Amino acid sequence: MAGFRSLARQVRDPRCDLALRRYSLRKCLEKFAPYGHRATWDHLCSRAGFGPEDRSPDPARLVAALEELEEARDVWLAYESDFTERRRKEKHDGLRRPGSVDDWHRMTWGGFGVAWCDDPRVHPDEPLAVVLRRLIAALERAPGSSCPVCDGERLVWRYGLDHEPSSGPVCADCGILVPLPVLTPRALEYARRERLLMTA
Repeated sequence: MAGFRSLARQVRDPRCDLALRRYSLRKCLEKFAPYGHRATWDHLCSRAGFGPEDRSPDPARLVAALEELEEARDVWLAYESDFTERRRKEKHDGLRRPGSVDDWHRMTWGGFGVAWCDDPRVHPDEPLAVVLRRLIAALERAPGSSCPVCDGERLVWRYGLDHEPSSGPVCADCGILVPLPVLTPRALEYARRERLLMTA
């Protein structure tokens, strides 16, 4: 099975058939898809200027989408490297029990669904790398009361998400499943209350 870099080379290779280049970009999302496969694909297509169902997009647009994905992947891999080094040091110092950020991180290892968007058409508009930097910054500071990506305060608890965890606070503005560790207990309580008000 081809790795991310091998697939990226195929996307860039002008000698490859255009269908293969498009397919290779889609396959890259099996390796790294911050919003989940469908939402990340929708995001990349809209930012690069071709339709999700376009079978013969402009090769330059495919490469632009790949470059955005690669930049975001570099941001995430740097975070994972720092995370691994921190856990190694904590274990060396006798801290064996991981915290809530660590629990969340285990579910997102490799970058799949780190900013999960259950509705593939609702996702942040900013470049993926910007979104991931905001999310990482939120994970590294004290919990807050708003979405770490768009600063929206309309958080609604949703059940039956096509992700693990299958429930949690979703930002009504940008569509991401907000990681629990970045929110205060009061913000989580408010999101649950919003869910109850919507179903009442």
